[in-house]
Amino acid sequence: MSRYRRYDGGDPLAPPVDLAEALDAIGQDVMAGYSPERAMREFLRRGGQDQQGLDDLARRIAEKRRDLLQRHNLDGTMQQVRELLDKAVLAERGQLARDVVMDDADRDFREMQLANLPDSTAAAVSELSGYDWTSQEACEAYEEIKDLLGRELLDQRFAGMKQAMEGATEEDRAAINEMLGDLNDLMEKHARGEDTDQDFRDFMDKHGDFFPENPQNIDELMDALAQRSAAAQRMLNSMTPEQRAELMELSQQAFGSPELMQQLARMDANLQSLRPDLDWGGSEDFGGEQGLGLGDGTGAFQDLAELDALADQLAQSYGGARMDDVDLDALARQLGDQAAIDARTLSELEKALRDSGYLQRGSNGEMRLSPKAMRQLGKALLRDVATRMSGRQGARESRNAGAAGDLSGSTRGWEYGDTEPWDVTRTITNAVLRTAGDGAATTPLRLRVEDVEVQETEERTQAAVALLVDTSFSMAMDGRWVPMKRTALALHQLIQSRFRGDHLQLIGFGRHAQVMEIEHLTGLDARWDKGTNLHHGLLLANRHFRKHPNAQPVLLIVTDGEPTSHLEPDGDVWFSYPPHPQTIAHTVRELDNSRRLGAQTTFFRLGEDPGLARFIESMARRVEGRMVSPELDDLGAAVVGSYLGDRSASTYRDHFGGWGMGDRGFWVG
Repeated sequence: MSRYRRYDGGDPLAPPVDLAEALDAIGQDVMAGYSPERAMREFLRRGGQDQQGLDDLARRIAEKRRDLLQRHNLDGTMQQVRELLDKAVLAERGQLARDVVMDDADRDFREMQLANLPDSTAAAVSELSGYDWTSQEACEAYEEIKDLLGRELLDQRFAGMKQAMEGATEEDRAAINEMLGDLNDLMEKHARGEDTDQDFRDFMDKHGDFFPENPQNIDELMDALAQRSAAAQRMLNSMTPEQRAELMELSQQAFGSPELMQQLARMDANLQSLRPDLDWGGSEDFGGEQGLGLGDGTGAFQDLAELDALADQLAQSYGGARMDDVDLDALARQLGDQAAIDARTLSELEKALRDSGYLQRGSNGEMRLSPKAMRQLGKALLRDVATRMSGRQGARESRNAGAAGDLSGSTRGWEYGDTEPWDVTRTITNAVLRTAGDGAATTPLRLRVEDVEVQETEERTQAAVALLVDTSFSMAMDGRWVPMKRTALALHQLIQSRFRGDHLQLIGFGRHAQVMEIEHLTGLDARWDKGTNLHHGLLLANRHFRKHPNAQPVLLIVTDGEPTSHLEPDGDVWFSYPPHPQTIAHTVRELDNSRRLGAQTTFFRLGEDPGLARFIESMARRVEGRMVSPELDDLGAAVVGSYLGDRSASTYRDHFGGWGMGDRGFWVG
């Protein structure tokens, strides 16, 4: 059997979710020390530039919940009953005053009864249950009280019953009592495990008009009824003791007899026994001015329960949480269709991130960024670097796989800014393959941008690049941790995609130094690492240069502090602050070794410490290198620009006998 409902999925022709913004944000958080799983959760919480996040939806849920409690109170039914009672008494007194044929003693007795009614509304209604009304209007008002109570009590358990039973006849009320009796019999039989599917079908055939939700089995019926009944109980718990006592006394007057209340009490007990996991004991503090009747109040408590469930789902704070857990139908009921569409988009985004291969589990079971994600993130960072270089130096992004070099025989897709010659054969072939299935053999072939491929070239001189990055705690403490990682990833992406013949080694130096893969460096947590061991970092860099004797050494050092530790001959670390002359001597000696290997050295000084500036400037002069003091946002552009300049310089030296030009001026090699 097929079941249909109104479409609520937004634009059915909308393109798939764009992962670029999400991946960039996740990458930034990972570099700041978050796990990839937490970084993804943080993005889902914040949302995107044009996309509401979980925090926005949760805030609206909290606001609606607060508004419900601050706008309403639970006295609605009691206020209505009081108004009808006052109307009945006033009409009766008027009739007694106008009735000139009535015996004076009888009139006096009736007026005394009306004058001495209890202050309690429930007690007054109960006392007047046997009163012989002389006014037709008063009698109708009093009967309306009993009818209202019956409809409200039914509306508490069956949503919409208050309106459905308006103007009900005695036959209608008898049908209600019969339905309640059959329902209780069915539930008690179900509790004993004696019911059958046929029992449920027989019940629905007889009483299905009372259940417009059209439950398909007894469990669906029990779920709907129990949620409403539990909400009714929470409403009762939220009343003051005086309000509860009044309501219980009034309930006996529903439809003029206690039979309805007895059947409802039996139903509540059965439902609580069948669904004990629901919240039957909670309460809320309503403090507003708008009174809620029993039915509307129960609906409000259902809304509160649904809002609380949505708040938990949107918080995603429990183990194994997924966006699929969010009840989109409930979200649409509470916040509107657009909120459900926003949540669905976040769910699709989460699924796409997991299914696209950007996030994968490592051997230890932890989630990490995949190589594919690292490449995508590196491309984005490289584009940002190119934009900054263009803005500062009037240049554009360098996409030369080997400027002024020979053709390598390989091709790649054209990207904005490329100057390499087209590979016409590959370009035409791509266009033919793209249109082969269109059945348009007689249509002129049209090229698209994605068809174009360019021929790559290779440099005549390879480079061995060592990027040394300071990983001491001061880098994280002063906000330099993420820019340092962004710089490493951008340089790594540039070399992997444009200068594949170059050899890059990433070296982090804190108390010790170590060679790091890009994935390790990108996910490295900030830590209290007491020491800046540039000496050890230079040892590793020189080892890298010696492994590639035919490549031009390029040494790039990013730091915010003077050397405060070095390696002893036995491998132990010597630490001293302020820097010890022995540490300086070890560091300078190893830097001289880098110069003897032919390394072109650039220091990138972070921070404003004048002592550090003097020290690094003297180190740079010693090896005929450079010191650059970039702003944090320009660090990546400065490092990449220096690398590109040093590569150009090495090529020029090959051709012009030792004279070179980088991005900062001339020098003799």
